Amino acid sequence: MSSRTDATSPLEPTHGSGQAVRAGVVTAVVGFTSSFAVVLTGLTAVGASAAEAASGLFVLSLTMGLGSVLFSLRTRTPVTLAWSTPGAALLAGAVAPDGGYATAVGAFVVAGLLYVLTGFFSPLARLVRAIPLALANAMLAGVLLVLCVAPFRALVDEPTAVGPVLLTWLVLMRVARRWAVPGAFATAVVVIIVTGSLSAVEAADVVPHLTWTTPGFDAATVLAIGVPLYLVTMTSQNIPGAAVLASFGYDAPLRPVLLYSGAATAATAGLGGYSINLAAISAALAAGPTAHPDPDRRWVAGVSTGATYLALGPLAAAVAAVAVAAPAGLVAAVAGVALLGTFGSAAASALGDEGHREAAALTFVVAASGVAVAGVGAAFWSLLAGGAYLLLMHRRRPSP
Repeated sequence: MSSRTDATSPLEPTHGSGQAVRAGVVTAVVGFTSSFAVVLTGLTAVGASAAEAASGLFVLSLTMGLGSVLFSLRTRTPVTLAWSTPGAALLAGAVAPDGGYATAVGAFVVAGLLYVLTGFFSPLARLVRAIPLALANAMLAGVLLVLCVAPFRALVDEPTAVGPVLLTWLVLMRVARRWAVPGAFATAVVVIIVTGSLSAVEAADVVPHLTWTTPGFDAATVLAIGVPLYLVTMTSQNIPGAAVLASFGYDAPLRPVLLYSGAATAATAGLGGYSINLAAISAALAAGPTAHPDPDRRWVAGVSTGATYLALGPLAAAVAAVAVAAPAGLVAAVAGVALLGTFGSAAASALGDEGHREAAALTFVVAASGVAVAGVGAAFWSLLAGGAYLLLMHRRRPSP
């Protein structure tokens, strides 16, 4: 039996756990401040009002915080959950559904149910793994491209507002990469204060609240949003998240996480909970040696991460209110620089595989085009185009 299962009770104090607690706080603060703008942008793009987007940020923080605490305590490993940043980026690049935000909520429910089915049925998980990673990353990179160029377009239109944000991000990328996006957000807040934009924020706007939207179901919206959301979250978050934990010697409880995250997503979709999943981008902060020298003590960082997310949740309304009051292009600039690293990784993975390079390139350009046919957006058509190209090119030619 491993030493992790022989360790002391998770409710007993552990010697020297302060480092792990601090690591968990950093993990949550960096994760929240680095990508909340993407979440708000994504929910707004599919029709959510400011109140509905704030509700989504709130409930996501609560469900992923609770999951991080429960799984870390139960498994004695630093299991951290997160909202799907690639999924939020997908929403931000999607076409607003004809049926309004309610049908987008219905698509979130479908994505959640697909996570649950994947947890129950191994064949579905194998089917997802069979999708060439190059195509999934090409779809993600194509969607992200539009968002990543937004800061530089905004710089032309609002140089005095966006310029300081980009400069702060660039300097911190050189001296403290982990804090580059949070620093850019802090600078954006200063810009908002200096420009007097906060005068538009009223006291009632910063009170945390949950807003319910009854799901509506539409086949085109499920294809345009629900299925791509499921695929991009599985391939860019859940599967890589399990790999990150494995790289540090931990067995990821992927099936229980899929069941929890799927059920939580389906249950809270009406409140804006579009998707939670096993953390991938930020997982190493809590699972690596910087969290604690002793791997048997790093579970404390997972609990601390979850507790910090729970504490940050009530701030969602205030964050959303400030974002709404911000000068044009400012939030898009923060979201864009937050996604540059993800875009680079996705593009490199997509085009680095010579065997799938042409199919990935086709997938990428279709996704980046933003084309919509019959109400179904580019993300779905890009995967269809890349998959069809692969089938055609690899089909055996008849013997002469």
